Amino acid sequence: QVQLVESGGGLVQSGRSLRLSCAASGSIFSIYYMGWYRQAPGQQRELVAHIISDGSTYYANSVRGRFTISRDNAKNTMYLQMNSLKPEDTAVYYCKMNEYWGQGTQVTVSS
Repeated sequence: QVQLVESGGGLVQSGRSLRLSCAASGSIFSIYYMGWYRQAPGQQRELVAHIISDGSTYYANSVRGRFTISRDNAKNTMYLQMNSLKPEDTAVYYCKMNEYWGQGTQVTVSS
């Protein structure tokens, strides 16, 4: 049984930073995909960023240049460094590793 535990969400003012973490526990043999998604109220879940096994990354246009995805393979942990946060970044953020999802963590950015 694989579980993903997220941490690092919270309430911040516009322009500040947050770092989200997602740690995997259980038997996960090989992680080929790590991604961060978010879902704002009334909106569909959207991909924010991902990193795949060869190290290549993808960022949504709305976060490129502000957010950075990274991973620590030894710890089965991934991160999302979020800088210059904007109110429109407010959402529940979910991590995904292979086919597994985290429970979500709330990020709220006040203006």
